[in-house]
Amino acid sequence: QLQLVESGGGLVQPGGSLRLSCAASGFNLDYYAVAWFRQAPGKDREGVSCISFTGRTTDYADSVKGRFTISRDAAENTVYLQMNSLKPEDTAVFSCAARYHSCSGYDSDYKYWGQGTQVTVSS
Repeated sequence: QLQLVESGGGLVQPGGSLRLSCAASGFNLDYYAVAWFRQAPGKDREGVSCISFTGRTTDYADSVKGRFTISRDAAENTVYLQMNSLKPEDTAVFSCAARYHSCSGYDSDYKYWGQGTQVTVSS
């Protein structure tokens, strides 16, 4: 079964950090770009970050630049999203998605999706 599984979400205070993981099973992520999207209650899903299949190209939403870092580990078949200096407005369900080769800003371009992990930033 081909699937992505996210982990690492949780409750954190403002200014805190979390690291999300997106692990692939049933297929090799080496040939896929992987993106993180998030959706807050009552809002549309938005792209947060993406990393190309080579790992050489990364992209970030303006709202997270300088705070979030995306990376990939081929040996673990996993993509990570390190989130620092978290703000209450970062509260959302974060989902990872994969598409062949290059990143896209359109969620409809992604073939594989995880089930999502909740991130809550609150004091």
